[in-house]
Amino acid sequence: MHEHQRPPTFADLLRLRDARRERLLDRRAKHTELLQSASSPAPDRKGKGKGKASESSESIHQNGKHSASHLAYTSQGVDRTYMSIWEELQSSIARESSLRRALLGLDSTPESISKCDDEADDSLAFYASHPSLRPMPDILLRPDLEAYVRELESKRIQQVPSSGQKDSGKSRHTGSWLLSKCRQIIVAAAGVEAATDAAEALCTEVFKVLRCDRTDDDIQGQLLELVGFDNMEFLGQLVSQRANIVRGITDEADRARVAAAMRDRAIPGVQAIIRSEKDVAIEKEINKARRKAKGKGKQTEDGSLEDQEAARILGFGADLRRARERQLSQRPAEVLRPEAKGAERYPHIYTSTPAGNNGGALLSMFGSKYALPAGTVRNEFSDHEEITIPIAKAAVRRATEQPIAISDMDPLCQYTFRKYTSLNRIQSIIYPTAYKTNENILLSAPTGAGKTDVALLTILRTISQYCSPAPSELDWTDPSRKPEFTVAKSEFKIVYVAPMKALAAEVVEKYQSRLKWLGIQCRELTGDMQLTKAEVNATQIIVTTPEKWDVVTRKGSGDMELVDRVKLLIVDEIHLLNEDRGSVIETLIARTQRQVEARQTMIRLVGLSATLPNYVDVSGFLGVNPHKGLFYFDAGFRPVPLEQHFVGVHGKAGTQATTRLLNRVCYDRVSQLVAEGNQVMVFVHARKDTVNTAQALRELALADGMLDQFASPENTRQHAQLVARVGKSRNRELKDLFAQGFSIHHAGMLRSDRTLVEELFGKGLVRVLCCTSTLAWGVNLPAYAVVIKGTQVYNSQKGAFTDLSILDVLQIFGRAGRPQYETHGVGYILTTHDRLSHYVSAITMQHPIESRFASNLIDNLNAEISLGTVTNVEEGVAWLGYTYMYIRMQKNPSVYGLAADELADDPMLGQRRGEMIRNAARELSRLQMIVFDPVTGFMANKDLGRISSAYYLRHESVEAFNKAMRARMTEADAIAMLCVSKEFEQIRVRNTEEKELKQLLGSACCCDVKGGIDSTSGKTNVLLQANISRATLQDFALVSDSAYVAQNGSRIIRALFEIALSRNWGPAASVALSLSKSIEKQMWPFEHPLKQFPIPPGIMRHLDNGGNVLVDMERLYDMDSGELGALVRNQAFGSTLASYVSQLPRVEVSAEIAPITRGVLQVTMSVQAVFEWNDRMHGAAEAFWIWVEDADNTEIYHNENVLLRKRGYMEPKVSVFTIPVHEPLPTQIFIRAVSDRWIGAETVTAISFRHLMLPEHHETHTDLLDLQPLPVTALNDPCLEAICRQRFTHFNP
Repeated sequence: MHEHQRPPTFADLLRLRDARRERLLDRRAKHTELLQSASSPAPDRKGKGKGKASESSESIHQNGKHSASHLAYTSQGVDRTYMSIWEELQSSIARESSLRRALLGLDSTPESISKCDDEADDSLAFYASHPSLRPMPDILLRPDLEAYVRELESKRIQQVPSSGQKDSGKSRHTGSWLLSKCRQIIVAAAGVEAATDAAEALCTEVFKVLRCDRTDDDIQGQLLELVGFDNMEFLGQLVSQRANIVRGITDEADRARVAAAMRDRAIPGVQAIIRSEKDVAIEKEINKARRKAKGKGKQTEDGSLEDQEAARILGFGADLRRARERQLSQRPAEVLRPEAKGAERYPHIYTSTPAGNNGGALLSMFGSKYALPAGTVRNEFSDHEEITIPIAKAAVRRATEQPIAISDMDPLCQYTFRKYTSLNRIQSIIYPTAYKTNENILLSAPTGAGKTDVALLTILRTISQYCSPAPSELDWTDPSRKPEFTVAKSEFKIVYVAPMKALAAEVVEKYQSRLKWLGIQCRELTGDMQLTKAEVNATQIIVTTPEKWDVVTRKGSGDMELVDRVKLLIVDEIHLLNEDRGSVIETLIARTQRQVEARQTMIRLVGLSATLPNYVDVSGFLGVNPHKGLFYFDAGFRPVPLEQHFVGVHGKAGTQATTRLLNRVCYDRVSQLVAEGNQVMVFVHARKDTVNTAQALRELALADGMLDQFASPENTRQHAQLVARVGKSRNRELKDLFAQGFSIHHAGMLRSDRTLVEELFGKGLVRVLCCTSTLAWGVNLPAYAVVIKGTQVYNSQKGAFTDLSILDVLQIFGRAGRPQYETHGVGYILTTHDRLSHYVSAITMQHPIESRFASNLIDNLNAEISLGTVTNVEEGVAWLGYTYMYIRMQKNPSVYGLAADELADDPMLGQRRGEMIRNAARELSRLQMIVFDPVTGFMANKDLGRISSAYYLRHESVEAFNKAMRARMTEADAIAMLCVSKEFEQIRVRNTEEKELKQLLGSACCCDVKGGIDSTSGKTNVLLQANISRATLQDFALVSDSAYVAQNGSRIIRALFEIALSRNWGPAASVALSLSKSIEKQMWPFEHPLKQFPIPPGIMRHLDNGGNVLVDMERLYDMDSGELGALVRNQAFGSTLASYVSQLPRVEVSAEIAPITRGVLQVTMSVQAVFEWNDRMHGAAEAFWIWVEDADNTEIYHNENVLLRKRGYMEPKVSVFTIPVHEPLPTQIFIRAVSDRWIGAETVTAISFRHLMLPEHHETHTDLLDLQPLPVTALNDPCLEAICRQRFTHFNP
């Protein structure tokens, strides 16, 4: 039977009745108020975007709202006003129905009736066009409507007694089916004893979500929260069969209602309904709540109304909500975290909720997603939605908490923290573990809680173990002088891994100032800040990034001495395990844990994080004893409580309409905050957006007539002084905006202007500051409120706009609230509606932290094989056992592609881990990166794998290089090959860049670009050549892409150089090394070498004219200062130019050869430096690559790296090595000496074979003598004879 042919149900008729009555009542506005007081008519049903499922849910909603009490009236005490209105209503219906009954035809489905009701008017035109419609049912004529509906339903049920059974057989989605599914989930999670009440609660929650008016995509996250990751099949069924489930349960409830009505049917002629006092009270409560919600324009916060209605339809009773509350208060741990039933309670879990001590934050109802804080409010507006998370309740102090005064600490800590009077609350709690033990620690606490000082306590603990005398034994009572300690600085290293370079610089500055009195050196080791070996040896605290420390620990021989001295590893922001870079952090910690066990050394691990949901899992990964080293503090411990607002605007990110809407929503919030007397920081994600946003806010304020409230106070002397300083600034936008109380701040401004803006805002003379995230990382400048406008940030690594990182959001929110002025702060994040749930769940840590390790398993395995820590499959399986992925695979197997029975059959996942290792090893073997024996499981690295590991190459890039690399390549070939590497696959070509890329192609590219600019590799090629040519870029996205291409291109081309050396390809090695220096120096190999010195352009034009070398270096070497001055037409500059010529690094190579055999020659080579050393130009050392090539300059016989240091650099460097020779002998071979970093510093020396005398050829084989083979019995030893007889019977001659 088709959908439009089914007979109308009870709910359909009720809905139709309500629609008709509302139309008539609208025409009689003067009686509306009286009718509301007498019969509580249905409120307006306004909604947007409701689908089929929501239509069904609306019918349920109306069914619940218009119960018998709404229309039925008792036989006694009928109000006269009520009756008169009913009489008027009945007569009106009768007048219209007399016409309609004659015209309405056969199709009387609710859809067609509703259409007629919505579109018809009193004219006959509409009815004339519908001749097939049959008369409308009498439902529109009777005031005793409910009794009449009961009669209709009972007749239909009596006429078709089996239809209900047939329908239920066809559709198994009934209330009992849903309840049974929910009971299975509860039993699996919490046990049978928790299933009775909890299953009904879960069933109600699920049904409430299914019948809401949101789309399927919107409800998936909420359903996942309810049913959990372990029930993905059930989740898919709920979403795909949503309409059928709602309809099935609704129909079932309708049939039950009719059956109950038949049992309790009133006496004919008397339309009376008997209700208990309790039912009347509940009805009044619902009506009151509905009117209140309607008046406020929003739903109630706790959703009690929806719960009541859903429970009533499911037949669970009206007291379900109160039963649930009672259940929560009695068994919070079992209900809110069913998996925590019987779990251990850890001593250092500090939360403001009773269920927080059971291994994680509060779970939402029976799911694997964590609940939003209590009191969260969701507001719907026409163009956006806002979710407000209230200020967290301060955590109650425990009786055991005691603040730690600085005076109670030992001299080492006292003097380091001499500016403090006591540690804060979190630091006092963790102090005994951090400073007085060597326990591994995981600290999960809100931003701004003082985690950096906790890390400093662990650093002081490490230092104290190398102090003489011990800090606890030192008699120090005079605070005016510092304690005297002798620290064995060469015995230990401390590594602090920070996720960002900006944060690394901040940590270095803080620790360097704190520990300077001890002579402890703290330095930064990142991509921007390199350290020499001497500097590393002199440094005790190394602050680095995960990727940089991964590179350091991957190098087996050179840096193992440094790694062996590490005694403390601090990993900040460890919650980034959940992001793309998380696999690097996972690799570092797993490698460190294996090192501790393999070498029996002590390396303390300290993890610092924002509030983690599943902190027990992370603590297990760090090797933390949860009873001693696990510390968790929820938002109640934030020094300045934060009120968080998440606003999602309707629209597509990046469009002009969405940008205008974001500006308007931003202005609404900012203006309200400013009107209350507060200062606001508005964070945007591009430098030009700071000006655009400030100007947009100013224009909106001007249009609203509110510009005066943004103006800064002008009646102070300080204001006049600062205004004068602003007037002297050369930044036009800064001066223009300051007059209305706005300002801007970004890294592209002059340092003086940025300092001025910081001072203006700090003194309250700027009300609204539009800035980039650099202000959140680099400057401690808090405000009462912060607003993040938009979350789309251009990511050069991915070549596209991506979501603002959670780390940035937390850092920006950390700037909200000034402890000395306000009791709390306010943070707004304005994003598009499709990303709203992402940021709400991420910032409130609703989802468990999962592993990203599997995505980089192949490259990580190659690194371990190159390091020598994994040599077979068994060791690889053991290595995976140290990863966070292994912990989460056991806890949440479905996310990692494991079937439920697989974990039951193999709880330790040994088979799955072995399969993962073997698959990765096969791929590495196919790419010629390792040697892998699938039979024995043996694995060993090759040169290609070693180079890939050292230079952080992706295995996909290696595959591309294997296909494209040749022994002889031009610069164009090498650049084209580099640009197809996997590292650049995310570079995207945008239409807005096409014009500028074409200009760069014509003006800045010296090599052909294969494939044009329309491809990823073509755009990368153009940007790389433009960077070498020092071309100026206009588009900010191109500037970011260019920096990314140059940074990674330099690293990849170095790897290609070493690959060419390992394959003994001379021409390819020479080209790769030349390009490497070109990228680093930003100049082409054919340009004049003296461009590498700071020579004025006017002077340089006489030596090099647009890349055409006018005077080569050989001529310049022979000139004195006078001749050089005359050459450049500047005698005063002649001596300076002469010093630059003499400082260009070059060496002279001489060699002696001696034959050892006819196929092997011994070469004695001497390398002599012939340049003047300058510390500013040459640094600590100069490196040269020396290799011996054949006569055709194709094959490399030998290569080595010669390092020249200032001390003794003029002394000859002698080395002896052997090379192969082949007959006929070539006329000569060549020794090439090339500087590792200076362009044009190259020497080629020819070694002639003209007078080489090779030894005479001697036949190495002799004639076989006529001897008889001896049998094995000649051994006269039975034991030996038995062994030999297994292989042979006679010895050969």
